[in-house]
Parts: sequence; C-alpha cells; structure tokens
Amino acid sequence: MRKRADDIALFNSYRDAELRGADLVLRLMHRADDLILQEPLTHHLADEAQHAWLWTERIRALGGQPVPVEDHYYRYLRRKAGLPTDVLDLLALICVVEERTGKRYAEHAARPDVDPETLKVLSAIQADEEWYLAWLAERLRELEQSEGKERVAETLSRYRALEAEAFAHLLAEERKARQEGAE
Repeated sequence: MRKRADDIALFNSYRDAELRGADLVLRLMHRADDLILQEPLTHHLADEAQHAWLWTERIRALGGQPVPVEDHYYRYLRRKAGLPTDVLDLLALICVVEERTGKRYAEHAARPDVDPETLKVLSAIQADEEWYLAWLAERLRELEQSEGKERVAETLSRYRALEAEAFAHLLAEERKARQEGAE
C-alpha cells in the first residue's frame, strides 16, 4: 500500500512537471519570432499535454487522484534563469529541462520494481524526449552559424548549471517530503 501511495505521489509530480513544461513551451512559443520554431514548438506543446494525460491515466489506474504539486523545480529555475528573451535562450532552457526529464524517466524505467503499465508510459514519453532533443540540437547547431559556436556553448553551459542547481533543490525538497511522510 505504501508503494502505491509513493507511486501516485511521484506520478503526480511527473504529471505536474509535464503541465509546467507545456506552459513553458506555450509561453515561449508566443515570444518566438522565429517562424521556423512554430511547428516543432507546437508539436512539443501537444506532446507535453499528452504526457500529462498519460500520467493522469496512470494515477487514476492506481486508484489515485491528480493533484497540484508544489513547484520547487520550476519556481527555482525561473527565479534563477528568468524568462528567456531570445531564441537561443529559449532553446537552451527547453533543451536542458528536456535533458533532465529524459534522464529522470530513464532512471525510473531502469528500476527493478517498475510495473509493466508504468514502463509503457515511461517508454512512450522517452521516445518523444529523444525527438525533442534531436530537433533542439539541430536548431542549436543552426544558430551557431548566426550566434557563434562560443555563444551557443556558453548559453547551454549557463542553463545547464542553473538547471543542475534547480534539480538539486528539487531532490532536497523530495527528501524532506519523504522524511516528513515517514514520521
């Protein structure tokens, strides 16, 4: 019973992250003047919403209910990084968040106790994550021509450092919540 409750709580956090990702992509899509970005960002937005729905279905199948989750990761990241003002910043931020999401889902899928239905959800989402990273990498390579390789590398490095801080903050909050739940 405890594992089921833990899974539901974790899946709610995944669901919430997908919804926040959709919100981020939508906000950034409206700021992007680059018409070439509109199609892949729209596809990305649709996938993020679909991923949230997959987690909603999984939560329901386990007898849980979708609930809002405290926004430690994105709140911290937004506070540190701000909202991107140009296409390079926009793509770099989405790229590093998607890299983290892909790693987190891959780590979850590799656990020995993952049930088959959850593994199906993780696998479906991971396929989309690979597509995001591929189109983002392609577009960032194209931006190297106009922005310069050094600026693109520096921007990615800056966002990766900020994202790593935000993720460490999230893990600390998750540990704290588990400890409080165990008491």
